[in-house]
Amino acid sequence: MRAIGVREPGGPSALQLVELPVPEPGPGEIRVRVRAAAVNPTDTVYRQLGPAPEEGLDPPWIPGMELAGTVDAVGHGTPWSVGDRVMAIVMPRRPQGGAYAEQVVVPADAAAAVPEGIGDAEASTLPMNGLTVVSALAHLALPPGAVLGVTGAAGAVGGYAIELGRAAGLTVVADASAADEELVTSLGADVVVRSSRDPREEVAAFRAAVPGGVDGLIDAAVLDAGALGIVRDGGALATVRFWDGPTERGIRVHPVRVRDHLHDGAGIARLADLVVRGRLTLRLAGTVPAAEAASAHERLEAGGVRGRLVLTF
Repeated sequence: MRAIGVREPGGPSALQLVELPVPEPGPGEIRVRVRAAAVNPTDTVYRQLGPAPEEGLDPPWIPGMELAGTVDAVGHGTPWSVGDRVMAIVMPRRPQGGAYAEQVVVPADAAAAVPEGIGDAEASTLPMNGLTVVSALAHLALPPGAVLGVTGAAGAVGGYAIELGRAAGLTVVADASAADEELVTSLGADVVVRSSRDPREEVAAFRAAVPGGVDGLIDAAVLDAGALGIVRDGGALATVRFWDGPTERGIRVHPVRVRDHLHDGAGIARLADLVVRGRLTLRLAGTVPAAEAASAHERLEAGGVRGRLVLTF
């Protein structure tokens, strides 16, 4: 089968078309004929750095953490049938690799059904990004009516943070450039502040809107320590690139680790229900043939992509 792999860490050109044996599902697993695999920042990091030596993974390394397609083989004891349309989350840091492949084996409980009327490309953008926000909100544990801040609000994770925050009954204060203000408002932000690449200016913008600081913050812009000033004393900060402090003023810091949700197909199904009900928006930035994965990584790293680019197989 065809896959997109990395033999040596590097730039986008390190992504190569490779041939791999067709994987077979074991007990409690399914094999998905992948039609679409979302391209995420975590994929570019994996391409740039490769696995850690202690992970003991031989090249080629196959990136990708979320996919959609059709079940084409099932192991013993799974609830799925051949022909079912599914979306799933997958960990690329394993011998079998990740989502950038024509056929991928995943645990049966890592998948959820794709609702009628949703295409594979759109569906592939939901599992990992959606669960990231679900995990962040669970860590923040804000009561209804609390103020949620969102940085990087125009991006895929930021957009889900706005909509899922509103669904949880929170007041959402989100950042945006002038060009993205209409988008962020349309996603449901109650207050939009001007975003900045300078963390000091970002903090000042949020504090002008919420002088005491937000109750909790999802830092999709990856400001890390620079985001602490947005949060009130004793508040909470959810980070998406493993930053965990040091903190200040009693602020709780919660790094979101999506690998804790690799068997949360039920959570993906709940997210899909919100999509069907019009409460969550799937934002497809465009599709790229898998053989041209390097161009998708180049576009993502250049910045300004709104939604998710998706590789098609």
